[in-house]
Amino acid sequence: MTVAPQLVVHRDKELMAQAAAARLITKIVDAQAARGHASVVLTGGRNGNGLLAALAGAPARDAVDWSRLDLWWGDERFLPEGDPERNVTQAREALLDSVELDPSRVHAMPASDGPYGGDVEAAAAAYAAELAAAAGPEDHGPVPVFDVLMLGVGPDTHVASLFPELPAVRETERTVVGVHGAPKPPPVRVTLTLPAIRAAREVWLLAAGEDKAEAAAIALSGAGEIQAPAAGAYGRGRTLWLLDAAAASQLPRALYPPASA
Repeated sequence: MTVAPQLVVHRDKELMAQAAAARLITKIVDAQAARGHASVVLTGGRNGNGLLAALAGAPARDAVDWSRLDLWWGDERFLPEGDPERNVTQAREALLDSVELDPSRVHAMPASDGPYGGDVEAAAAAYAAELAAAAGPEDHGPVPVFDVLMLGVGPDTHVASLFPELPAVRETERTVVGVHGAPKPPPVRVTLTLPAIRAAREVWLLAAGEDKAEAAAIALSGAGEIQAPAAGAYGRGRTLWLLDAAAASQLPRALYPPASA
């Protein structure tokens, strides 16, 4: 049984990013207080990077013990190390290079010039093995139970690199797969699958801008996950949609939260 998604609508994308950053700091601090460490799955794109930039500028960022934080990625563009289009490159620029992380806990997805060369399937299998190695007995599965897994929502309802109707969104066994022929460049990518995404305690879906309004409305109105991958992204305990007013503009009024910042 899936938990119904919760929606929070903010006035604009800047406020959304700041509020999401504050929310994430609280989640990390609480997890570290409870278990000594925390794990977060990052997303790229303008909303994911906007959140990281807001986090970098947040006064409370030093409340986080960055050395006890595990970072993973929901997907990655299969490009050479350091390529400016890679999510990890953008994340380093937005936040990661300015905080004291433990390098062994920063789990970047393999690059196309890494140990697996251009073999995206081998790169995906290696990341799946890394996830499995990090999963403990308490996780009861092939991936760690992430505290927060963040996803940007594309105008076509894609999340991570799970695009409508493509084979990756249909995967039910593997936790990480290679993607060929993605409809937005670059065509070759590595992505978590829906089973891996659903291992998270909380899944946060980020959508800002008028170009995301139709996607949000479709995903939240009962669409199937094959046609609308965002509809299949949910957490074990909580699924949170963080939207700005423009992205929420086509939501049915029945879905619109009664009080939003």
